[in-house]
Amino acid sequence: MKLLPKSFYLTNDVVSIAQNLLGKLLISNMDGEEIISRIVETEAYQGPEDRASHSYNNKFTERTKVMYEEGGVAYIYISYGMHNMLNVVTSVKNTPHAVLIRAIEPLTQFDLIKKRRGIKNENYILTGGPGKVCQALCIDKSYNGNALYAKNSILSIWEDGFQVENVISTPRVGMSIHVGEASHWLWRFYLKGNKYVSRPLEPKYNW
Repeated sequence: MKLLPKSFYLTNDVVSIAQNLLGKLLISNMDGEEIISRIVETEAYQGPEDRASHSYNNKFTERTKVMYEEGGVAYIYISYGMHNMLNVVTSVKNTPHAVLIRAIEPLTQFDLIKKRRGIKNENYILTGGPGKVCQALCIDKSYNGNALYAKNSILSIWEDGFQVENVISTPRVGMSIHVGEASHWLWRFYLKGNKYVSRPLEPKYNW
């Protein structure tokens, strides 16, 4: 198993990074409990030209400022005032691209994850959806800016040689009409047939 280096995140091609994060291991160590999971669904956001991105048109606020840091750190925001959302900042400093982690497949600590999620069924609902991911791993805004490439980090991403096959690409979830053509961009990626994916759809594109 190998920790993804900082250089992995520094390319300007956020779509490629979103694809390449599939199959990688997300390891969290919250409250002294290590959980190993596999990333199975992602979405790319290419600010500032992406109208669906928080950093569209170079928007710089207290919330978005971490998106302008060098790639490889966590961008965590709260959606609808209640759901924490984990994103991976990419590209070089002052180029605010990010990848949303939409779903993970737990590989360890199933009982702990079920307890945190407050459910009994072991199916894709367990960690299928960005809010569910953060609830399962106890990720909140206090970890905003966390370096994902640091070996002793509380939240990090690793490579274990997993072979990715049958990736599905669809439009991103929840895009409204106000984002225009960006609502149709095929920038959501997931592993076909994985039961933890948030919203399995018919494939738009395979690679």
